[in-house]
Amino acid sequence: MHNYCLKKNGKVYIISGKFKGRKISFNNLPNLRPTTNQIRETLFEWLSKYIKNSRCLDCFAGSGALGIEAISRHAQFSTFLEIEKKTFFTLKKNIRELNISNVELINTNTLDWIKKNRKPYDIVFIDPPYHQGLINKTLTLLEGNKSIKKNSLIYIEKEKNQGLQISKNWTLYKKKITRKIECYLYIFNV
Repeated sequence: MHNYCLKKNGKVYIISGKFKGRKISFNNLPNLRPTTNQIRETLFEWLSKYIKNSRCLDCFAGSGALGIEAISRHAQFSTFLEIEKKTFFTLKKNIRELNISNVELINTNTLDWIKKNRKPYDIVFIDPPYHQGLINKTLTLLEGNKSIKKNSLIYIEKEKNQGLQISKNWTLYKKKITRKIECYLYIFNV
């Protein structure tokens, strides 16, 4: 869905699980790039043995495709963080239409929220707007407080050839590099 021309609305489909085939609509905004079906399929293949009953954090939720896909595949709970009001209200509408109750939607700045959070998550999705240096800041905050624990999985999706500073406390589990993006799944070791 890395479609850079602006249309009024876009749609992504849930790939598998209890919401398979259901669509999520989103506003086509310049910084909103829902993870493509192909990448989501790969990611959730990587997560298949970890997703059931997990607590997930979708840091820059956007369309909510990652967190909703996790719930569809029987994650116990997902927290969605989204700063852009219009995007947040569209996500809220999608959650309501899918009748999902085991979620928390928060209209907030992800970095500010993580600073205050003390609940550890099993799986964290980090796919922020590009060219803003948000990934490294997010990783530092997650590691610095109690938002993750030993064996938490962190998914990172970023633009190609942008720096990534990973501390020695993370082990690379899987990676996929396409023409435009890089995707990584790390395990937290501490």
